Amino acid sequence: MKKGIIVGGVIIIALGAVAASKVLTPKTFAEAVADPIVEVTTPQRRDITLTTGLVGRVEPEDVVYVYPKTSGDVTEVNIQAGDVVQAGQQLCVVDTKQIDSAKSSLDSARLALTQAREELSRQAVLYSGGGISEQAYRQYQDSVKSAQINYDSAGINYDNQVSYSKITAPIAGVVEVCNIENYKQVGQSDMICVISGQGAKIVSFSTTERIKNNLEAGDLIAVEKDGEQLTGTIYEVSSMADSTTGLFKVKARLDGNADENKLATGSAVKLYVVSESVENVITVPVNSVYYDGGRALVYTYDQATSYLHKVQVDDGLYDSEYIEIKSGLNGNEQVLTTWNSELSDGVSVRLKDSVAVSEPQRQ
Repeated sequence: MKKGIIVGGVIIIALGAVAASKVLTPKTFAEAVADPIVEVTTPQRRDITLTTGLVGRVEPEDVVYVYPKTSGDVTEVNIQAGDVVQAGQQLCVVDTKQIDSAKSSLDSARLALTQAREELSRQAVLYSGGGISEQAYRQYQDSVKSAQINYDSAGINYDNQVSYSKITAPIAGVVEVCNIENYKQVGQSDMICVISGQGAKIVSFSTTERIKNNLEAGDLIAVEKDGEQLTGTIYEVSSMADSTTGLFKVKARLDGNADENKLATGSAVKLYVVSESVENVITVPVNSVYYDGGRALVYTYDQATSYLHKVQVDDGLYDSEYIEIKSGLNGNEQVLTTWNSELSDGVSVRLKDSVAVSEPQRQ
């Protein structure tokens, strides 16, 4: 009996302890979730410029491809690649068969002219004495005139043939390529040599129509060659595409301080041109814009309520840092630069800078 009383007392004491613990232990509530911390910025007006890297070829501003004007055998060569020549300097001699033919025609024309003049002299005596009519005398005069014309024409042809055989430099410059050698037969379609003028160096390159439409005479380009940075100025933009490549050819004149030893004719250079650009447009950081269903969106911060507002914008050109906003913002808003999945339209947030000021430092 006593044992039962003791057990019952223990149970009552235990229940009392549990009840007491419930009464004495304070109630706990769910901890309030703090507003997300964000960063904002004000849209700024700035220029955005995009550049495209291309490969160009160095060329002389003045270049002449020399071809013979007649066929023949090369009998004398006076140049080699790398030589500096002056305008009018003899490059080579081509022995043409036309020279002998032209010389024969000239000699025949000279003889005919001499005979016509002698005959006119004899007929002049007869004409003065009334031995022949005036009409007949004029015929002898016309024969002399005709013979003179033939002689002059033969002389011009002979001089041309001689000049054709002695090929000279049309401009002063450097012999870039020499394709002739002694005793080699050449024709009118065989290039003898290439002479580059002593003017400025140029870079020619080809580009697509999209990029071509953003280029015009006077635009600057950046050129790289063996670590050297150069600049050039566009002076020619082709308006017709190449029938083979479909690209448009552009030429730019390099600055006068270019190292000609590094910019050999025909060498390749890396160059950069402006492919697209906008000026004085409203921009925000690229990270401020996100896309949903093809729509460009930003969050703006309402300083009075600390709420975010989702705004649809019309975006434009962008680079690695900034993006153009064509519409949707007026430039006076505070635009979110950091966002995450917790954010939505109308959510309350705290600015990072204000949090740093209001929260005390931990000891």
